[in-house]
Amino acid sequence: MIRLDRPNLGLSDLELIDRVVAERKGGIHRDYFLRIRDGWRERVARYIEVGGDPDRVGQWAEMADAAVHGRFNNLYLYPSEQSIQKPLLETLRNRELDYCPACGEDGTPNTLDHYLPKDLFPEFSITLVNLSPMCDICQGKKGTETVDDEGRRLFLHPYFDDFLDRQILRLEVGVPFNAPVSIALSPHPDIHRDLQDLVTRHLQGLDIQSRYYRYFQKAYIRLLRLVRKMREKDLDVRVQIEQFRDLALEKSINSWGHIFYEGVQHNEQLMEYLSKEDLPTL
Repeated sequence: MIRLDRPNLGLSDLELIDRVVAERKGGIHRDYFLRIRDGWRERVARYIEVGGDPDRVGQWAEMADAAVHGRFNNLYLYPSEQSIQKPLLETLRNRELDYCPACGEDGTPNTLDHYLPKDLFPEFSITLVNLSPMCDICQGKKGTETVDDEGRRLFLHPYFDDFLDRQILRLEVGVPFNAPVSIALSPHPDIHRDLQDLVTRHLQGLDIQSRYYRYFQKAYIRLLRLVRKMREKDLDVRVQIEQFRDLALEKSINSWGHIFYEGVQHNEQLMEYLSKEDLPTL
């Protein structure tokens, strides 16, 4: 749910193909890669053109032969020390983030995800814009699914979905405010309806609602304790919560912390409760 800049590693994805094919000149698959080079380039160019949308990317007839899949996947799984792709892949793996771009949860993502799975789209196994950091939970939930029964893509793309620069989720907190029994995460009403539908599919596909609820429970208890201390010190609760929100925004507008505090601040009834009503002793 967090947009990332596309990899800028001094080599475009099309140039990478040319270098990889050139490195095969002394190998057993030299003739194969020379033959499919132009088609491979066209596939990657198409991927970039349509932002990785699996329905619009379509399938490559060349991949109908499962026997050739390993020739592509091995470029990712077993790059030689002198290969052009090895340092590029290592740079992507070592990218320092303190949140998962797919879900927004805090923590360093420790795996690279193929947006279009390499088992289904081997030709994109080392395509840099097809590779992004992801936490283990998200990767396990995502699996190899790409589209729903209607052919619509299931997941947001951190490199190509530019609307991720805006807040895409709205948190609604239910009553009673002393111990909320329900919350709802929904697409932000300010984004286009088609994008709201995509965000909903992404939420469901990665099971973000239930995962966020566990985060919310701890964050809300902590907020109640902090608000009690604010009021004891005669601090302005509204100003303090706005500062918490702004601090979370420094990480990302779609980080779990910012979504939490924006949802609290947006709920005037809840803000009145926090500012004036009796708070539980926790």
